[in-house]
Amino acid sequence: MYTPSADQSLSEAYNLTKYRVGGNGFRSIGVLKAALEQVEDHMESDIYGTGKVIEQFQEKIAKFLGKETAVFFPSGTMAQQIALRVWCDELGTRKVAYHPLCHLEIHEQDGLKELHYIEPILLADKDRLITLNDVQNLKEDIACLLIELPQREIGGQLPEYSELAEISRHCRAKGIKLHLDGARLFEVLPYYQKTAAEICELFDSVYVSFYKGIGGIAGAILAGNETFTAESKIWKRRHGGDLISLYPYIISSEYYFNLRMGKMGEYYEGAKGLAEKFNHCYSIETRPIQPVSNMFHVMFDAPKEKVEHVLVEFYQETDVGITGNLREYTDTTCYCEISIGDQYAMIPDEVIEEAFTLLGRKMKELN
Repeated sequence: MYTPSADQSLSEAYNLTKYRVGGNGFRSIGVLKAALEQVEDHMESDIYGTGKVIEQFQEKIAKFLGKETAVFFPSGTMAQQIALRVWCDELGTRKVAYHPLCHLEIHEQDGLKELHYIEPILLADKDRLITLNDVQNLKEDIACLLIELPQREIGGQLPEYSELAEISRHCRAKGIKLHLDGARLFEVLPYYQKTAAEICELFDSVYVSFYKGIGGIAGAILAGNETFTAESKIWKRRHGGDLISLYPYIISSEYYFNLRMGKMGEYYEGAKGLAEKFNHCYSIETRPIQPVSNMFHVMFDAPKEKVEHVLVEFYQETDVGITGNLREYTDTTCYCEISIGDQYAMIPDEVIEEAFTLLGRKMKELN
């Protein structure tokens, strides 16, 4: 039962709600226990990147992605820096191109530059997607172009598949390697109405995450041809990524991949329905207006401090949690990120309807 407090922070109020619109639940130890309960005690662990448990999973995901081989990494940050390093070494240039809000540019403390001395060329304006025209007008020679599907920092936007195919053809004609930041690749398949292999065929290398929509503990796969993955294994060792055993991550990745891969369409439909409810509220708009995956941004046309106060009261009155983390967009606007998972379907329809009626009213009272 919700216990209201006059001085609760947004995150504290959110954590006390009964219903939460996003995610698959809190990241508790139970997430790992549920995965391990399915495994026999005598199963042998992987050892420094070898063994049945890791090799079979790598083969399974490589086949799913339509690639020759795949390598399991403890983190996507490690995997993607290595992918770009491998392509730079192969093509003999230390320049790559990606979006200004790419994860490597804004979340990794310049790891690509400091560890690998690779120079990024930033393509497109930060508020829009990379286009074919941007790629065609590149003035410098690059080894690799990185495309993120979906582009998380601008609300999970996606290029049309035809545009993506044209970018791929251009890169191959120019000898530029194309790498997919597919941290949320699984979540965009319902929109594209393509298999993972059909999308990945456009790319020379692919990274996918197992803790986002899939909901595993941690871990990533890097996939490509045999020469590429063999080189990536060497760099994985150099980065300290060959832990003596990674099986807790691998087992949880496979368990939740099997459990949730078939739910991506459900999450996508839930995101579209929820976005529509936000867009009917006063001074609230989603980005994009209609989501193209299970994730989107909710833009509030009011200062962060005022919206936080509204949401804390909203949580206390409805027991419905939207976010525990509001981010300032401008001095007079703010936003949050929503990713639909298992939890949204657990909220009764009447609870959602009443909650959004109240939210719209509270936002209107701000003005």
